[in-house]
Amino acid sequence: MTQAILYIHGQGGNPQEAEQYRAICPDLDLIGVEYPQQYPWDALPVIQAAYEEARRTHSQIWLLANSIGAYFGMLALQDRPIEKALLISPVLDMERLILDMMSWAGVSEAELQARGEIATSFGQTLSWKYLVYVREHPIQWNVPTEILYGEKDELISRQTVDRFVASHPCTELTMMQGGEHWFHTESQLAFLNRWLAKAVSHALDIFQKRAD
Repeated sequence: MTQAILYIHGQGGNPQEAEQYRAICPDLDLIGVEYPQQYPWDALPVIQAAYEEARRTHSQIWLLANSIGAYFGMLALQDRPIEKALLISPVLDMERLILDMMSWAGVSEAELQARGEIATSFGQTLSWKYLVYVREHPIQWNVPTEILYGEKDELISRQTVDRFVASHPCTELTMMQGGEHWFHTESQLAFLNRWLAKAVSHALDIFQKRAD
């Protein structure tokens, strides 16, 4: 196959999740990427290595990413040729998310800087080093991108999504009424699969017309 999709899973996920999308993408080689999930500086070189490996055998690389996997994928591949990006409940502004979590936990920047790391009651560990890294490594994303977003996403605000869409080459934003950050119910997964099938088919039609 000349086209491949790199699948970057979300927190707590695994590369085997890519298998659920294989039937929807029969004309593309779907590659699930395993990467260290805790810190971006560990994830970045692993994702880049997976990209370079795929480029050896494929002429085009797409990105399919979920939640924080979208942030890691964009951070790692922003200076690589990516034909298309399909993002599910994506973390589009990591600094905003960290600041939101600090607010939820009642943690100030001064306190986080002094302590380095702070565990929260909602299962996340806040890290000053992580926040500084995010601020020092902004993402410049210039890839045609489609986003699937749940109306009731409790992690990523609609304002964050709208800001990203307004300032990046986002060709389509699809919102599922009643959808959550984690697409996991039968109806949510069916909606996701329909969205992905439509997005892939539309992109392939465009690429074929270009080739003709």
